[in-house]
Amino acid sequence: MKRKTLAILTTITMMAAIFTGCGSNGAKGAAEADSGKGEEEFYTIGISQFAEHGSLDNCREGFIKGLAEEGIVEGENLKVIYDNAQTDTGTASTIAEGFVSQKTDLICAIATPCAMSAYNACMETDIPVVYTAVSDPAEAGLADEEGNPVGNITGSSDVLPVKAQLEMIRSLLPKAEKIGIIYTTSEANSLSTIATYKELAGDYGFEIVDSGITAPSEVEMAAADLVTRVDCLTNLTDNTVVDALQTVLAAANEKKIPIFGSEIEQVKSGCVASMGIEYVELGRQTGVMAAKILKGEAKAEETPFISATEAELYVNTAAADKIGMALDENDVKDAAETFNEITAE
Repeated sequence: MKRKTLAILTTITMMAAIFTGCGSNGAKGAAEADSGKGEEEFYTIGISQFAEHGSLDNCREGFIKGLAEEGIVEGENLKVIYDNAQTDTGTASTIAEGFVSQKTDLICAIATPCAMSAYNACMETDIPVVYTAVSDPAEAGLADEEGNPVGNITGSSDVLPVKAQLEMIRSLLPKAEKIGIIYTTSEANSLSTIATYKELAGDYGFEIVDSGITAPSEVEMAAADLVTRVDCLTNLTDNTVVDALQTVLAAANEKKIPIFGSEIEQVKSGCVASMGIEYVELGRQTGVMAAKILKGEAKAEETPFISATEAELYVNTAAADKIGMALDENDVKDAAETFNEITAE
């Protein structure tokens, strides 16, 4: 009887131990599931773009590519919420505030007004902002004079190669004296670049004649006036003016004076030439930067902004032909790309 009782007790003890072990493993599995351990991280990014034009579209394309290179792929482990401000600063602020309310993991701001709006919207949050196509981050209040972040924000600069642009214009127009520039008075990047042009123009025998606008509706009148007072125009990366490029081109073409662009897409659209940067590549580098921040490998507030370092020559022979401007082999021999048609008219 004692042996039978002992056997029963031993069996009960063994079964209890087995169930306890199973319970422990189950709890561990549940804890791991609750913590997300072993699961791939999923990210939501808000992309705010200030205008619809080629260079900014190229930035966005490159940004998505850069993220993908780092394993953050749209449709797999990434959701992208995209919105466009249509060159309206108020809309840019609304977009940024919307991303904050949606608690996105990061905001990508394309162009200076969107970057400034996103920075202001995220000041009281832990959402990092990564910008691109900002010509002068320090002038815009997004970095200090040494290039260091002023908060949870970093990105990339498309600072224009003004010296190279002036050298190119002098080479193509040896007798030119006055260069016209239209710019938006509220765009910090434009103010900074205008100052650089005025500082360097005299070294190449040029005078800068500028015309400031405050709204898109003023572009046509500014262009019509400016083309009567200068030998050529050169564009900045001014979002409002670039968005109305065809209006400016129409005025210049009527007077048979050339417009020089600030990047490849403007040359494709009818500008004669440009010493410009490659915006897809700039966006790609920015995407890689953003991915490292998302994965915890870097912090925005500890990452200085990067700048485009190389400019390439782009030429449109069809645009030159349209205004009767002669280009010879020496003018195009160093071009990274030469176009013989105008893609937007």
